[in-house]
Amino acid sequence: MPEPFSAPFAPDDTAAVAALFETSARWAHDEEAVDRRARHLIEEIRGAAGGIGGVEDFLREFGLSSREGLALMILAEALLRVPDAKTQDRLIEDKIGAGDWAHHDGDEDRMLTAASAWALGVSARIIRPGETPQGVISSLVKRVGGPAVRTATRQAMRFLGRHFVLGETIADALDRARAFEKKGYRHSYDMLGEGARTRADAERYFRSYADAIEAIGRKAGNKPLPDRPGISVKLSALHPRYQPTHRDTVLKDLVPRVNELARRAQSYDLNLTIDAEEASRLELSLDVVDAVVKDFDFDGWNGFGLAIQAYQKRTLAVIEHVDALARAAGVKMMVRLVKGAYWDTEIKQAQEKGLSGYPVYSRKPATDLSYLVAAKALLDRRERLYPQFATHNALTVATIVEMAGADVSGFEFQRLHGMGEALYETMRRDSASAIPCRIYAPVGGYRDLLAYLVRRLLENGANSSFVAQVGDEDVPIDSLIERPRDVLKNGPARHPKIGLPSEIFAPRKNSAGIEFGDRRALDHFLAARDRTGREPIAATCGFKGADAKGPVDIRSPVDGVLVGRSHHLSASGAKALVTEAARHVRAAEAVPAASRATWLRKTADLMERRQGAFMGLLAREAGKTVDDGIAEIREAVDFLRFYAAEAERLFAEPTLLPGPTGEENRLRYRSRGVAICISPWNFPLAIFTGQVAAALAAGNVVIAKPAEQTPLVASLAVDLLHEAGFPAHGLFLAPGDGEAGAALVSHDATAVVAFTGSTETAFAINRALAARNAPIAPLIAETGGINGLVVDATALPEQVADDVVMSAFRSAGQRCSALRVLYVQEDVADRMIEMIAGAAAELVVGDPHDLSTDVGPVIDAEQHAMLTSHIERMEQSQTVRFRGRLGDDLPSKGHWFAPHIVELDKPEALELDEVCDSIERTGFGLTLGVHSRIDETVKTVAERLTVGNIYVNRNIIGAIVGSQPFGGSGLSGTGPKAGGPNYVARFAREQVTSVNTAAAGGNASLIAMES
Repeated sequence: MPEPFSAPFAPDDTAAVAALFETSARWAHDEEAVDRRARHLIEEIRGAAGGIGGVEDFLREFGLSSREGLALMILAEALLRVPDAKTQDRLIEDKIGAGDWAHHDGDEDRMLTAASAWALGVSARIIRPGETPQGVISSLVKRVGGPAVRTATRQAMRFLGRHFVLGETIADALDRARAFEKKGYRHSYDMLGEGARTRADAERYFRSYADAIEAIGRKAGNKPLPDRPGISVKLSALHPRYQPTHRDTVLKDLVPRVNELARRAQSYDLNLTIDAEEASRLELSLDVVDAVVKDFDFDGWNGFGLAIQAYQKRTLAVIEHVDALARAAGVKMMVRLVKGAYWDTEIKQAQEKGLSGYPVYSRKPATDLSYLVAAKALLDRRERLYPQFATHNALTVATIVEMAGADVSGFEFQRLHGMGEALYETMRRDSASAIPCRIYAPVGGYRDLLAYLVRRLLENGANSSFVAQVGDEDVPIDSLIERPRDVLKNGPARHPKIGLPSEIFAPRKNSAGIEFGDRRALDHFLAARDRTGREPIAATCGFKGADAKGPVDIRSPVDGVLVGRSHHLSASGAKALVTEAARHVRAAEAVPAASRATWLRKTADLMERRQGAFMGLLAREAGKTVDDGIAEIREAVDFLRFYAAEAERLFAEPTLLPGPTGEENRLRYRSRGVAICISPWNFPLAIFTGQVAAALAAGNVVIAKPAEQTPLVASLAVDLLHEAGFPAHGLFLAPGDGEAGAALVSHDATAVVAFTGSTETAFAINRALAARNAPIAPLIAETGGINGLVVDATALPEQVADDVVMSAFRSAGQRCSALRVLYVQEDVADRMIEMIAGAAAELVVGDPHDLSTDVGPVIDAEQHAMLTSHIERMEQSQTVRFRGRLGDDLPSKGHWFAPHIVELDKPEALELDEVCDSIERTGFGLTLGVHSRIDETVKTVAERLTVGNIYVNRNIIGAIVGSQPFGGSGLSGTGPKAGGPNYVARFAREQVTSVNTAAAGGNASLIAMES
């Protein structure tokens, strides 16, 4: 059997496209024949009676570049899952206001376009100048009644859905498929649904697949493969943790389930195709396929296969791997070739992860060329692979037919149900060779249709797509048959508007991350982490004149093992340190801003190069999982580079201010002096580094006091800053407890304090600063919050479950931004909470060194006791809806605490205003989340509350430096926001110099001015 699949995850676009050019240069098919065939197909499509097909007409009428198209997509995605009339009305009202539906009538024989436009535009047709959507709705309700408006819109959405979905049940789909089968079409049935979040989800999807195979098999007839129906299986629907980080568990649990489905399909001689998913799951999916093929007794069955995405740069490598697998197993496999349905997601995730490039091509012509290169590779391997070309593009169809040459056997085309009818009807009528076509037929209820529907609209609705253009008579046929090679020759390999992930914050470089779905990169990272020594290390103050207490053991929250020792400063030692630091204030300020910026950037580069050492220490000292550790290192690197740029922006040159002639006014920023930075244990590297970097960027002498639980990683960071260029007398580490911190704050020479931690400690620091008879020192405080998330019925349950579980339980729930209170609309609460609890049950609590660990330990015994006591109180007075379980093999000296979900017995009424009142009464204002497809709801919450960070339809943690500056108000902090444009300035003083430039006897520049 071949080795586990591995190929460069995100190679350079220029090199990848060059390889496509090199391969395609060897093609020998007749390009003029391609032209003739493609032109004929397009002419037939345009001449088809009754339009080219409901969905194509619809996409041309409501392009996704229009407000109507976008509003329709959101409405279609959300409306049918909303159970209550009030929320339905608000959603319809919100989206009707976003479009100009009255001008989209469509021809009467194009039912899909006409019905959708009528239902969504019936109110817009009676809009008068100055009226609002709310007024239109009110008027329409008076005329025809609210239920009629609601029903019409829901019916339009259902009508749209029927054009994409063959049937709500497999029985309905099989009955409806008969008419197509009589014309010679084959079918591959797809049981709709999102990926599983819970074990119950996975079991339900498995039963759905198994029952569907039985139903399909019983009505499959007597023809041999490949002229038999099939089914498509989504692996992420069969396992709630279908992620590369959980590879071992996935293989153990999932391979037997896929084997069982394959045996059922084999018993009816059906085609079973493993669907393609995101690029990060490609290696895992192929591992599953490899394991199934290796041990399965095919006994002449040639129906097992998989889908391959042409937009991935690894496409040819995947084809070669599957071919080698089929050869080794002595079987023939089916391969569906698709363009790919997650392009926008792949671009975004690569940027978020800070990868070196993109796993997919960023230009559509490159994907089109990749598809043809892959098609030729599959045609050349028909001995072991049965290609299934899924396309609605006439040029692609024509090219593949000519590539196949005289032998047009051994492959088929595929189309989506509801799309490409005119194209393949033309092929069916005209082709003497009768190349078969299989219809990819989604099956499911309207609730499951939603995500699928939006994905198809996004995939095919772009203005540049063939589907959106082919029916437009104004688009010349010549432009539709232009070769992707020719388009690419005239432009760059990578889209000019899509910079590399490292460039998204240009000119600042984005921090580099790790792709868990790239086994080579992941193994390299983990090897670097594991090479770091585990010998105890020490955290000490660099100033020898500062008295220290006896060394304090720093033990791992994972297993209690000694990680190192901290030489905590005494109160007198802390005071002596501030006195020493004050001696170097002028020297620190004299360092040019450019030098400070250079040293900060060098520190960032060093930190990235030594991320393995930081990762190892973060896991041992702070209990950080691999995922959390990478995120923390990246945030620290981003802080360093962001504040380097701020040093140059604010301190390099004074700012010239306006004023009368003969006068020059300039504003400059100067350091404050001694800056005390006090950081928490929950982000012992990122927040520590961010505070220190900002204070150094402003030219201060910095005394950095880390949390007493995590001084070792702070010591490593300070060593790096010194190595990069900051002098020892400009940056001091001050390990210690609260007594040392109080002494640092209360010293008269302390000029500014940056603090992240509890509200109570922030109060104490504020009082200590105010009690001094010394220059008033600003306090930059970031404290915690009782962070809420508001969810209404328009939200997608799977997305809510993902975001709630991540926001509440990642980092063992110890982030200041972690979700504390979830408000869910009562109409959908039971189902959502059930899914959230089921997803939380799948979290692995364990050793953070293990890649599969989702939740590590809490930081120390004190925190563990506090959480334990809290849950005991909740069990007495509230309803505990979910109790997480701890494994029996966890180290006994670790501080382990499983996730819990508590339902409050006196929940606030979920009228939106009352929810906002409830949140406001807490006095905190750090983070808040809103999950809703209703823009007005989001706007209402954002304007009503003054929380620091509001997150919409996503999780509420993980703020990005420079993109999502972080910090709260009220009891949650003072501002300014860390990672924002106002933060560094708070560490500085302002000085204005006004010069009378006419003092020497007159204003020469004014006198000399031309008339």
